[in-house]
Amino acid sequence: MNERIASGQTGRSIPAILTKAAVVASVLIMSLVAVPGIAHADPGCELTVGDIAHGADGIPEGVLVPVDAFGVRKGLARHGIEVGGAYYAEPFYNWGGFDQGGEYMGVLELYMKADMHKLGFWKGLCFHADGYQIHGNSITGANIGGLMPVTSFEALPATRLFELWVEQHLFNDTVSVKIGQLAADAEFFFAEGGGYFINGTWGWAPIAAENNPNGGPAYPLATPGVRVAVTPTENINVMVGVFNGDPSPPCAADDPQICNPHGLEFELDDDPLLMVEGAYSYALAGRQLPGTIKIGGWNHFGGFADNRVDVGGELVVITGNDGKPLDNDHALYIIVDQLLWRVPGSEDPEGVGMFLRFAGAPEDRNLVDFYFDGGLTFTGMIPGRPNDALAIGYAYTGISGDVTANDITAGEPGPRKEEQLLEIAYTMEIMNGWTLQPDFQYIWNPSGDPGLDDATVIGARNTFTF
Repeated sequence: MNERIASGQTGRSIPAILTKAAVVASVLIMSLVAVPGIAHADPGCELTVGDIAHGADGIPEGVLVPVDAFGVRKGLARHGIEVGGAYYAEPFYNWGGFDQGGEYMGVLELYMKADMHKLGFWKGLCFHADGYQIHGNSITGANIGGLMPVTSFEALPATRLFELWVEQHLFNDTVSVKIGQLAADAEFFFAEGGGYFINGTWGWAPIAAENNPNGGPAYPLATPGVRVAVTPTENINVMVGVFNGDPSPPCAADDPQICNPHGLEFELDDDPLLMVEGAYSYALAGRQLPGTIKIGGWNHFGGFADNRVDVGGELVVITGNDGKPLDNDHALYIIVDQLLWRVPGSEDPEGVGMFLRFAGAPEDRNLVDFYFDGGLTFTGMIPGRPNDALAIGYAYTGISGDVTANDITAGEPGPRKEEQLLEIAYTMEIMNGWTLQPDFQYIWNPSGDPGLDDATVIGARNTFTF
């Protein structure tokens, strides 16, 4: 991933730092002292996709193991506090890449969320925290070497805090302000249809993960930030997020997950990352076929280095010098989710859906300058199995033309160009609280390197909730 140059790390003025701190402080104060008169009349706390999967009561509905020692969880629920968790078990095997073999990745997730009104605070104030115990090995890192990780849970073994935030709902729930330790990939730059897959590219795609310093604010590393969401109508939503631009401090290991081993490095002194996204929801065919269009982008206010030339205009692969300093980095994207055919009589929008994502970034300072993915989803198609889903998707990660040109100039036998992915995943509910996702992936040119063999991957994700 592209590293910021030294001038980007230390060139911020004191006024700029103070201004940034003042903005963060003002939003925090607003979120904490908002008077009940402008808060939502009775918002409850918004449930994320993960919350819905876990259920909404003291003991989440449909869990596999309803653990509640001494009735603690039910007691907490009476005061607006819910605790729960899930375990994700992922065995995978691959042929191709740079090594053949199997790996196992396991992740234990624990979360807590609270309706602060029930704890004596004002209406509309919510709290959320979650963390992970990650163990096993990354099959992408150990065997394949690709830019699009086989599973979205791949990370170094660790026990770490992930997100920790409060959110205030305001003005009849048309405005919400979230502040704390945030992950941008939780709300920005994702297509709903991508949620049926296992590969990590369907979330925080390589154009974000490889181009932002140390991967940016995304799993497994969140950063301090503020997110404001405005919903002026039921069809329009606009989000703006400002995040600390680097989730990890520098260290000798030069690996962000080692430099921030437990998610407790609350960095505030890095150049910020700004993300903006607008969404418009609509429905076709007599409101039977819902769809959403999102347009967004980001700008990192740090310093970056030119991929191709140094300050004298000479090729860096010839001189060995650092690239010419460049200010800022950015990307733009568009996302479409659309239901194409609806199961007759279905209350929820089930049937055949499609999704598309396009994203582009400058080639002079990034490893990835173009990204595309798209796919089809089939939900609610089997009578008696409403939670089953089939998903077929294709993803393309384009290597920057400047990076390819450097490889050619350096005489590399196979210059990097692109990495491609085909994934087929089936989601089935084995029983309440246990979901199984058998998965097939085929990866062309891992890391865009034609010198690596194409990889065939099979495996599954088991999700157990409690």
